[in-house]
Amino acid sequence: MLSKVAERIYWSARYLERVESTARLLSIYDKLLFDLPRRVNLGWYNLIVINSLEDDFNDRYSNRDERNVVKFLIGDDTNPCSIVNSLKYIRENIRTTRDVVPADTWEMVNELSMFVQEHQAQGINRSNRHEFLETIIKSCQQIVGLLFVNMMRDEGWDMLRLGQNLERADMATRNLDAAIAAMMQVEDDEYAVNSRQIIWGNMLRSLNADQQFRRTMRSSIRGVPVVTFMMGDEQFPRAISYCLNQIVARCHHLPKGEAVVERTLAIKQEVEKYLGAEEFGAAFREDLNELQGSLSEVHGLIQKTWFLSDQ
Repeated sequence: MLSKVAERIYWSARYLERVESTARLLSIYDKLLFDLPRRVNLGWYNLIVINSLEDDFNDRYSNRDERNVVKFLIGDDTNPCSIVNSLKYIRENIRTTRDVVPADTWEMVNELSMFVQEHQAQGINRSNRHEFLETIIKSCQQIVGLLFVNMMRDEGWDMLRLGQNLERADMATRNLDAAIAAMMQVEDDEYAVNSRQIIWGNMLRSLNADQQFRRTMRSSIRGVPVVTFMMGDEQFPRAISYCLNQIVARCHHLPKGEAVVERTLAIKQEVEKYLGAEEFGAAFREDLNELQGSLSEVHGLIQKTWFLSDQ
């Protein structure tokens, strides 16, 4: 497989996962608006900080309110990570790899892209946001399902899975960061215990992880077991450890993957250090930032190993 084709498949998977994960991240905060006490002022700008988009956002908006944050993450064409721009990149990558991916992928990506373009206002306005975000999430899952059922298990498949799991691990850290950021805003509330449970519960539900969490951890929804599950579980597909294992497995199917495997296993050891912690608070956000940096290093190694070697 040509390195350029492999790179496009890899990025298609990353952007597809990014679209779904951004919708899920917005869903966490949207649901918290209804569940948390009215006196809790949820800071939507946290979502900009979590995604490292402060400079881009501040160049565009002076008001850091809910509407501007949601608009920036969904449909702002100046934000390279917005849902609209991510879908644009997916379309271009799929268009140029239609001889490798299932033919229906192109049609389904176009349908989702047109839906988001035509219904952005539903996502920005709170009254219809839930339905808008759910449609995006379900459409992404349909595309992923099509790829899983019909794509050849060759080098293209390995690249798809590399991109998907690297992006998923990165976005899992951002979902955890979003929950902790929200939790810090309720610490002084007289009903802080209930609010914390609401926050962690919404995070799990937004990732379809609540049932699997209860089955695995056999615990009430509290910060320590939730973070432990989302970081260390090796059976749940959205857990960070699972994603890292999948990256290693894909690299074993590809040539010259030793450097990526070595760095990924080192990150796995970093993750395991947190699993025995007795609490996860504000300081843990710095650890999550470091973990995101480590995952970025894996991306750099993937580029160097498979995408730039013939240039």
